Amino acid sequence: MQGISSLVTCNLFDLRFTTPRHKLDSVRQTIYIETSVLGTYLDNGDPLRRDLTIRWWEHEMDYYRATTSLLVKREIEMFSEPHRAAGLKLMENLPVIKISDEAAILAESYLSRGIFQRKFLADAMHVAIASINEIDFLVTWDFGHLLNIRRQARIRAFNKSAGFHTPTIITPEFLVHG
Repeated sequence: MQGISSLVTCNLFDLRFTTPRHKLDSVRQTIYIETSVLGTYLDNGDPLRRDLTIRWWEHEMDYYRATTSLLVKREIEMFSEPHRAAGLKLMENLPVIKISDEAAILAESYLSRGIFQRKFLADAMHVAIASINEIDFLVTWDFGHLLNIRRQARIRAFNKSAGFHTPTIITPEFLVHG
């Protein structure tokens, strides 16, 4: 008689090696692609960061259930051409999360508590959208506002006290499978 641990190991082994990656949606972690990732993909301003983003997008994204939001789409629509068309094309296959009332209220809470300044409402909204939708990782290159460690600690503390999920805010380079 097989022990329970050998059955679990066997089932996990079978799942990992016989199921195509795209069919593992319930197993894959979720990521929210923020606007700066698309901007970096399209911009030559920092060639090293751009290369890393393109390689991550093309070779690592399948390991995750990637999403974005209507807010990101609106921000991309404000890009100048040809970046606007290219950014919207990149978003074509990503599920787009709508902006809910709950996310707007949570973002407003971040502002009223001084976690974000009002002029960075869009950043507060990205975090709120990812939090409300219980996304595992918010992927960004925004070091000034989203990747700021002190701000992340305040977001975590507030979300925990208010009973909300907190996504890990991270750059693409930390989501590479080794």
